Formats: sequence, structure tokens, C-alpha cells
Amino acid sequence: MSKIYENIDVICAHKADGSIIPIRIRFMTDDGEYQTFNIKGYREAEKRGARTTEDGIFVCDSGFIFECMIYVFNTKRVVRLYYDPKTNTNWKMAI
Repeated sequence: MSKIYENIDVICAHKADGSIIPIRIRFMTDDGEYQTFNIKGYREAEKRGARTTEDGIFVCDSGFIFECMIYVFNTKRVVRLYYDPKTNTNWKMAI
């Protein structure tokens, strides 16, 4: 199971067709400090209906899951962002 951060800040662009492009994330670490990262690449995960993901997060049909590439100390990391505009407007992140 992954480390889950809830209520993270996400800057994103909304396209006319309803799709979302994540651009930057910011979250508070366990030490109480904010960390900010630019998203260097992303892909939207396939929608497969309501289910619990491998990270232990329940997603509905209306939810978005993004696999995003960020750099932490010059090391590439992949994080997953979860967002469901119909049930909960908070973003979640799994590392």
C-alpha cells in the first residue's frame, strides 16, 4: 500500500472537452512543510468503473486518476493523483 496524502493543492488546466491537465502539485509533508513540484508528464488512467485502487482509494465512474511524473532531487518519481468532482472536490495523491 502506498503513502496517501489528502487535500493536496493542484494547479490544473480545464479543456473545453471536460478533460483536465495537471500542472503543479503542493502538499504538506509529515514535518508540516509544504513541498511543491511541477508535473513533467502525465497520463490519465483508464476508467474501469467503481472500484478500490491498488492504493486503497475508492474511485467512482466520474473520478479521474492521473499518473504523473515529477522530479525529486533530480530523481524521476511517479505519483498518482485522484480527483472526483461529483462526490468530493478534494485531490488525493499516492506515492
